[in-house]
Amino acid sequence: MRIAMWSGPRNLSTALMYAFAARGDCAAWDEPFYAAYLARTGLAHPMAEEIRAAGLFDPAEVAAALRADPPEGRAHVYQKHMCQHMIAGMPRDWMADVTNVFLIRHPARVLASFASKYEAAGLEDIGFLQQAELFDEVAEREGKAPIVIDSNDIRDAPEAMLRALCAALKIEFHQEMLRWPAGPKPYDGVWAPVWYKAVHGSTGFAGREGPLPELSGAYAATAEAALPAYEKLKAHRLRAG
Repeated sequence: MRIAMWSGPRNLSTALMYAFAARGDCAAWDEPFYAAYLARTGLAHPMAEEIRAAGLFDPAEVAAALRADPPEGRAHVYQKHMCQHMIAGMPRDWMADVTNVFLIRHPARVLASFASKYEAAGLEDIGFLQQAELFDEVAEREGKAPIVIDSNDIRDAPEAMLRALCAALKIEFHQEMLRWPAGPKPYDGVWAPVWYKAVHGSTGFAGREGPLPELSGAYAATAEAALPAYEKLKAHRLRAG
């Protein structure tokens, strides 16, 4: 199975990638379109030069690779995608050949975390509108809502939610998904030194999150603008049991 996990930044997506890789039967690909996205936007992300140098520039080449069989004889591959990377000119036809899943998190939590690393964070950078658009495209093509899972639910009940996710994917749950070794992983993107410090210190999912962070100014306005997209997908989220 080719699992395309769609989220925005700062959304448990790396920990979930580690969980799937820990199964032993699942390869992982970290943000396949990141280099092409930076090459086309020219955004001054941390380590932008290194990311462009290490990744695939041609979106069509990325799309072809995403359709390929899982590498190294694995049964599955987990593709960790950022919704904001799917700008105009990025191919989407390949999405019909993968199983699309949407990972959501409250926009106030996303912004509070993302802005601490990238102060210029705005609505286009956090991916909520793009995520809702991709969700609609998949739902229209498949005739039903695709799988949605909330990162807060995973943190509240990791085993129950991963069991529910595996059941929705029609794959077996592996207990190994709940633990992984601390430190960098060979499939991390080259940007890991900037973004993955916390998850590199983890060996499993962190516990329940506290109250929503209080935002002000432009960040508060951005979170408010993103909230309808989050609520739309949240209405379809998986429930444990």
